Amino acid sequence: MKLVKMNVNGSDVAAEVEENTLLVDFLRDNIKLTGTHVGCDTSQCGACVIHMDGQAVKSCSILAIQAEEKRITTIEGLANGGELHPVQKAFQNNHALQCGFCTPGMVMSAVDLLDKKPNPSDEEIREWLEGNICRCTGYQNIIKAIKEAV
Repeated sequence: MKLVKMNVNGSDVAAEVEENTLLVDFLRDNIKLTGTHVGCDTSQCGACVIHMDGQAVKSCSILAIQAEEKRITTIEGLANGGELHPVQKAFQNNHALQCGFCTPGMVMSAVDLLDKKPNPSDEEIREWLEGNICRCTGYQNIIKAIKEAV
């Protein structure tokens, strides 16, 4: 077991974990933040996307010990008090979700995209979201939502 310390959504957290504990499992099981989803366990679907030191990463492909002393933001950390992040609000406005399983990863990826490219084209949005799979929406409303959030 190893003690892991990091900042999650603005709060310092620490927990003892096995050295092979995935970051997604640490967030869900140790910190009880279940908005980050486990979809494929192979880093293909993007449901587990979080931000680590400001970069979108798939938390199912990172060990918790690799996040030692890092700044982590999950979907729960995007809203400001009771006010949704503009990307979250745009997803709501544009019905950019159905079952909602992929939504946290899509939103986190979209926030990362807009931080890096504030006015992306539809093609750039599609390319950026290539590592995120949605089996319900057909992606059109997701693209509309991201364009609205611009």
